[in-house]
Amino acid sequence: MKHLAITVRGRVQGVGFRYYAKAKARDYGVRGFVKNEANASVYIEAEGSDDAMEAFILWLKKGPPLARVDQISAYEIPEQNFEDFVIR
Repeated sequence: MKHLAITVRGRVQGVGFRYYAKAKARDYGVRGFVKNEANASVYIEAEGSDDAMEAFILWLKKGPPLARVDQISAYEIPEQNFEDFVIR
């Protein structure tokens, strides 16, 4: 199981990024949350199997059609035991 805090920078607000991220996370079996930050980035806390998290990170690097991902950073965090993936 991987547990990550992820920040995505670029044109990631106002393009449906959170809604697409929620759908992809659920597709991959990833749990956690996604939210917009005041600095125009998107912050995600997510946990799932190694394979699921790898697939989710690969998708985050591209994002939805109208987004432009310039940078993604991720670091491990303690397990949160999320039950679902939600938008905050």
